[in-house]
Amino acid sequence: MSTNETLHLLTHHRSIRHFKDQALSNETIQALLQAAQRTSSSMFMQQFSIISVTDPALKKQFAEITTYPFTQSNGHLFIMVADQHRNAFIGQEAHEDTHLLHDGDRSLAAFDDAALAGQSIVTAAESMGLGAVILGSILNDAQQVIDLLHLPKLTFPIFGIAVGYPSENPDLKPRLPLSSVHFENHYQEPDPKELDAYDQTIAAYYAKRSTNTRTETYRHHILHDMQVSPKKRSQILTVLKNQGFFTN
Repeated sequence: MSTNETLHLLTHHRSIRHFKDQALSNETIQALLQAAQRTSSSMFMQQFSIISVTDPALKKQFAEITTYPFTQSNGHLFIMVADQHRNAFIGQEAHEDTHLLHDGDRSLAAFDDAALAGQSIVTAAESMGLGAVILGSILNDAQQVIDLLHLPKLTFPIFGIAVGYPSENPDLKPRLPLSSVHFENHYQEPDPKELDAYDQTIAAYYAKRSTNTRTETYRHHILHDMQVSPKKRSQILTVLKNQGFFTN
């Protein structure tokens, strides 16, 4: 398979959760934000915003929400926000009807834009020798995040990203075989034999990796996560609608 520096970077992604005690320079932060801004955007509506959390007291609260203490110590914390509020402002300023910004189509577009921009931050960070981890755990209490960040209607925090200078080098985690996730012309049902083989691969990875070894297969991981969820995550759809998304 042909490769280049970009492909090597993308195929060797690791989530980094431990960072050196070294702050990102403003120049580095601006470079990451500029990479995010150049990300593909549905209909050029640029329906996302990014909030940098720098207040130590605020970072402490995010550490409590995510249950990850490292979010308040080293590394820079970005919060990716799906944002139709800015577009609603433009519409209201022109006395135009903005009801379509609340429907499923525009709601999904805002979430897509924010997620894609977030991945651009991660990739840009890794290209600079930095490490990053996406924090879906901010949704452990979406309403509290909204309150902490003073998010208006038609905005929603989709995930956080911690970025910093890595102080760890975790093993590369095996992914599902491509034949399990890429199909031609139509969807294909999962192959139990492929899942069996992948279970063995994951079990061997967890048993042999350099830190946090455990006995677990992929199926066990999925079955566990299907049954366990922080209590307030069950309220996400309600919070989304209260923020004005998916209401039309």
